[in-house]
Amino acid sequence: MGGTSSERDVSLASGLRIAAALRSNGHEVVSVDTVRGAMSVAAEQSMLAGGIMRTLPPDRAELARLGAETLPAAVGELRGSGHTDVVFLAMHGGQGEDGTLQALLDLTNLPYTGSGHLASALAMDKDLSKRLFRDAGVQTPDWVMVCAGDGGDWHSDAFAVDAVARLGLPLIVKPSKEGSTVGLTLVKSANAIAAAVGEAFRHDDEVMLERFIAGRELTVGILGDRALPVGEIIPKHELYDYECKYTPGMAVELFPADISDADRILVQSAALAAFRVLKLSGYARIDFRMAENGEFHCLEANTLPGMTALSLIPQAAAADGISFPDLCERIVTLALRAHATADPA
Repeated sequence: MGGTSSERDVSLASGLRIAAALRSNGHEVVSVDTVRGAMSVAAEQSMLAGGIMRTLPPDRAELARLGAETLPAAVGELRGSGHTDVVFLAMHGGQGEDGTLQALLDLTNLPYTGSGHLASALAMDKDLSKRLFRDAGVQTPDWVMVCAGDGGDWHSDAFAVDAVARLGLPLIVKPSKEGSTVGLTLVKSANAIAAAVGEAFRHDDEVMLERFIAGRELTVGILGDRALPVGEIIPKHELYDYECKYTPGMAVELFPADISDADRILVQSAALAAFRVLKLSGYARIDFRMAENGEFHCLEANTLPGMTALSLIPQAAAADGISFPDLCERIVTLALRAHATADPA
């Protein structure tokens, strides 16, 4: 848990809750913050009592340096313990979700939860994942990419005019490889595009401009090989942003969503198709917008979705009659089965 991404705080909240759930099922659990190392139960309780927010400064260069130094050490600590049966990943964003940590764990032959390194990398890259969605027949909003190496054309009026012509207004500007809506802006005028792109570049070296789909926000959790009940999110803000996701009372989340059986089947089928084309495994959350004409547009796949008290996958599981400790247990079982299948010896 923890890590060095901009989602560190959410990761800690997820990890501490998962640890408690697994202990309630009788497991021996050691919590490992990839920045600070293994934590005692007393340290966990102290962190919960004192609040976990802002445990590292949001300086991208410093976080990247810390990640390069501490992530391999944390994996070495897991391997060196000699009694790790399975690693439960509660990382969000950055090297914890982009396949880097998964690749390191593959080298140690330790079983871990969630998707493998290739699938994790594909899902984290919104540009590549959207290309694969379309190849699988899953509808996704039109988009334009801007890379840091492309120069400063995105500052120009011509760039803004072209973006509006291709995507319309309002449009979404966001980092290509971030989560929790970090660095995301809903742009309503052409003269605001450059500032929004600049803000997104603070978090990533690739930025996506995406057509905004007016309509309802839906999400589908996948557990194993089946789709969980569809959820609808009704945020207090115009978008389901970071504050709405992690502040109690800032969003209404309905599980199951109030949609027809036909629509439920359609969006669950699209979610499963997205899950499979990205070669995901274990569990994931697939997010959609339902347009005013009833069409579903896939926004992204989250390979290690939040597991906090306010997160969506636990709510979807609860709507399916699965308690949070049982959800964690099933995720562990899926990980062990996947490892056994990949390495029968």
